[in-house]
Amino acid sequence: MKRKEMQLALQMVSGYGAEFSAWRMPGTDPAAYTNTDSYVERAKIAEKGKFQMIFIADTPALYNDLGPQTPMFPMDPMLALMAVARETEHIGLVATLSTTFNYPYNIARQFKALDVISHGRVGWNAVTSSHPLAAANFGAQLASRKERYEMAHESIQIVQALWGSWKPDAWTLDVDAGKFADMDKIQPINLKGQYYASRGPLPIPPSEQGQPVIFQAGGGDEGLELAGRYASGVYANPYDIESAREHRQALRQSAARLGRNPDDIKMYAGFMFSIGATEEEGLERRRQLMSFNPEEIPSRVSYLGTMVGLPLSVNTVDIDQPLEAEMLKKTYANPMDPRSARALQLLKQGLSIRDVLAHGVINYHPVVAGTPVQVADFLEEWFLAGACDGFSVVPDIAYDGVADFVNLVVPILQERGLFHKEYEGNTLRENMGVPYQYGRLEN
Repeated sequence: MKRKEMQLALQMVSGYGAEFSAWRMPGTDPAAYTNTDSYVERAKIAEKGKFQMIFIADTPALYNDLGPQTPMFPMDPMLALMAVARETEHIGLVATLSTTFNYPYNIARQFKALDVISHGRVGWNAVTSSHPLAAANFGAQLASRKERYEMAHESIQIVQALWGSWKPDAWTLDVDAGKFADMDKIQPINLKGQYYASRGPLPIPPSEQGQPVIFQAGGGDEGLELAGRYASGVYANPYDIESAREHRQALRQSAARLGRNPDDIKMYAGFMFSIGATEEEGLERRRQLMSFNPEEIPSRVSYLGTMVGLPLSVNTVDIDQPLEAEMLKKTYANPMDPRSARALQLLKQGLSIRDVLAHGVINYHPVVAGTPVQVADFLEEWFLAGACDGFSVVPDIAYDGVADFVNLVVPILQERGLFHKEYEGNTLRENMGVPYQYGRLEN
């Protein structure tokens, strides 16, 4: 039996990388935000590395300061993926689109059209959107969590029904008889719920994988229910192996409870990295990124203090020195933050506060700053522990980080038998190892 292998998704942010200050790094194109070629270039490198997919998260709102920082997301995820689709052959193309602020017909049309254009390589990350600024952009108040997930269920069901409204054999293309399609096999869906309705049909034939793959990225009981019912892929943000394993198991149980094969739902853990020839080089990349925004250091130091039970301040400690022994005796890992144990471990190893922060202990995802082997070791440990089916990897700096991962880390994973050397097929479903689907599942 072939050994199980991890899957990899390249998370594409706004053209720069995971860190807001990456746009200032030497070699980076400061205008990459509007340079579509940069997305295509990174995707082609990831395809060379046999990544299963690229993934673009999105929130339809601006909620960070563009004075010193770059936007978090591309100008438009679907248009970015369209550019990539025309320049690649195998890599999957996954984008986020909100179920709360988009009509199901528009979602169905955009994603299925791109799926056909790319010959079956598209996925839809269906999210409910929870930011009030997103609601304000659509002239609305943010609905309750309960309502947003009710809307999501309706949206996905209608989208899937629309995807299947053109039957697989409806396209006759009979030139001699003058019959383009069999209209008996292209029928309205006439679905109506509390929030959404659509008549249909959607005049787009199936792609090579039937229809786009559904992904999900929400948490809590509502997220588990949504994922277990509809999703083949889940983007998750655990910070330690234990919580990652628990979340993956909960997803599999949710799928099984709803009559699905648990192996048909894959969990991708978020992961960030800074690669250097030595651990010191990897860490120096992160120190340099931090140096671009010195005004953020005081708040980061203070937050680190809350993680380890100390009132830390740039006014009371030298952040370029290890904590004094007497202070270390008073530390503990804050049980409310799963990142705290890692922060405490590094402090007790004698690292300076600046270097502990450079290790990414307060980042959104786990961070490895070090050599390609150290990065591969981290991925191997999580994967073999059953903490995930793969990773959504985010380079610190996109312009060289993607290539470094592909050229330096992927060969190590392949040599260890942890990652494939060739694509399993031509569609996203084949490369994820999830079944063909066309139309709405009744579960």
